[in-house]
Amino acid sequence: MRKYVIMGVQGSGKGTQSEMLAADLDLVHISVGEIFRWNVANHTKLGTRVQRVITAGELVADDLVESVIARRLAEHDWNYGFILDGFPRNVAQAEFLLRSYDVDAVIELDLPDSEVRRRVKARDGEARDGEAGARDDDTEQALEVRLREFHEKTRPVLDLFRQKESVVTVDAMPAREDVQQEIRSRLGLPAYKGVPAQ
Repeated sequence: MRKYVIMGVQGSGKGTQSEMLAADLDLVHISVGEIFRWNVANHTKLGTRVQRVITAGELVADDLVESVIARRLAEHDWNYGFILDGFPRNVAQAEFLLRSYDVDAVIELDLPDSEVRRRVKARDGEARDGEAGARDDDTEQALEVRLREFHEKTRPVLDLFRQKESVVTVDAMPAREDVQQEIRSRLGLPAYKGVPAQ
């Protein structure tokens, strides 16, 4: 069983890389953002609480995020393991995770802020042309808040993980297939099916 956490700033490709990793390794991709978006779209009680927080321009409280994660992982549909995307975002959440689960490795997708801005702007532009691309948090103001939050709160999480777990830092600039192959190579996993084994 493999249990991974993937971390990186908005636009670094966490969702894409998680899905590529999960696809042929029978891992379950657990995205906190997707869980929240689904609940908001379906007007659940949780969705209403999350929407209220987002509308106020705040971050969802640790206890709420932790309860969502605990409930999702308690479903135990991850017989071969999971890849956790979007959690933890601060030290308190990381400590909760480490108390509750053994994590095999943390994957950090490294991307300069300038490239993050370029990617998010491109995603926003695609959506304006009628394609599915941008999300509600793809605005410039939201992005600056997310970047600041990432550097201030998520960097210390990586430092904590480095003390206790294996952290692999992968350059997120190359093509997605190359990034995926590098992740697998660093974790000692089978080669990505779209890339010949080295």
